[in-house]
Amino acid sequence: MTTEAFQSQSTFLREMISRGHVYQITDNKGLDDYAEYGVACGYIGFDCTAKSLHVGSLVQIMNLRRLQQAGGKPIVLMGGGTTKIGDPTDKEKSRPILTVEEIASNMAGIKKNFEPFLTFGSGPSDAIMIDNAEWLDNIKWIEFLRDYGKHFTINKMIAQETVARRLRNEEPYTFLEFNYMLLQAYDFLELARTYDCRIQMGGSDQWGNIVNGIDLTRRIIDKQVFGVTTPLITTASGGKMGKTAEGAVWLNPEMRSPYDYWQFWRNTEDADVARFMRLFTDLPESEIGEHAKAQGAAINDAKKRLADVATAMLHGEEESKKAAAAAEAVFKGGSAEGMPTFEVERARLAAGYAITDALVAAGLVDSKGDARRQIAGNAVKLNGEAVADDKLVVTEAALDHEGTARLSVGKKRHARLKAV
Repeated sequence: MTTEAFQSQSTFLREMISRGHVYQITDNKGLDDYAEYGVACGYIGFDCTAKSLHVGSLVQIMNLRRLQQAGGKPIVLMGGGTTKIGDPTDKEKSRPILTVEEIASNMAGIKKNFEPFLTFGSGPSDAIMIDNAEWLDNIKWIEFLRDYGKHFTINKMIAQETVARRLRNEEPYTFLEFNYMLLQAYDFLELARTYDCRIQMGGSDQWGNIVNGIDLTRRIIDKQVFGVTTPLITTASGGKMGKTAEGAVWLNPEMRSPYDYWQFWRNTEDADVARFMRLFTDLPESEIGEHAKAQGAAINDAKKRLADVATAMLHGEEESKKAAAAAEAVFKGGSAEGMPTFEVERARLAAGYAITDALVAAGLVDSKGDARRQIAGNAVKLNGEAVADDKLVVTEAALDHEGTARLSVGKKRHARLKAV
């Protein structure tokens, strides 16, 4: 059900709709009434396929934040169980199977992504984090099929777009993957039964899985629950949110520095600035509306404001200020404390540190071959001076009074070499 011409009474839905978080709702009026009275409880599931979530998952984290800001109780459901299968939704081929150890390691990294955005605790509206392995690992297969499998028809399951597309293209869709939608539906039932959780949120590609969970919950425990999906977030030019030429924009600072994170938001396309302010910050509409009117050089100020606020939300005010100062210093040709930094022993510099090795160590290129290609394309600079020779070595002569040197690839990728 769409939200066109729907006038929300609840703070939660009003904010979600006005900020662009909503694509479809299973029952507008029912959800609005539920969110208006009492503490609304909602969840989103996150499988543990990498050591960090990236910006593409940020809209879902913000959904949980909106719920908590409206007085609701968010549940972060970690997919310790479902990751063992892998969500096939909107995928052209099967995900690689991860070991239990890999899943546990990934989960430990992902858990940290939520702490800046949600308040966790034992209060009525405090967020909680649950691992669906708590119940999925204990399922008895024959009993599960008998009690829950009978509520799913093959006809309906193969009609879901992901399955239908794979079959049309004669691509394999394994029996293992086929079970994922049953387990996700069971998650909703379990959370509704144990935690009185009545809202599941997810991307628009999750609509079918969410509806399955609503159906199963109604059939098994006769409880009304609701689904909300968000639109696919793309850039104005059609690019996928959170993907750049340098790879995914990770939320974990060990995988994407605060400086690089700030730069990602600073490089937002002009047409996306106001929309991303609504989705990814808490800025009020009065301020966003003013930024939306910006033209010419003022658009850059709006982008910096977006970068400052988004970075402060994830990494804190201090890191955001350092990143902004570093970006300004790079622009003016100075040094920058907030820039991503890697350390090199002075003895290595004394012997001559190959520029190709330095670029790899800085994370500015993927390999020495990539470094040579970037140099050949006149994209590499050392302390603001173009590097023309891929045999160049960095020595102590390149260091400033702080014992640092600046490396750049293109206009947007920078790092600081620090002698130790």
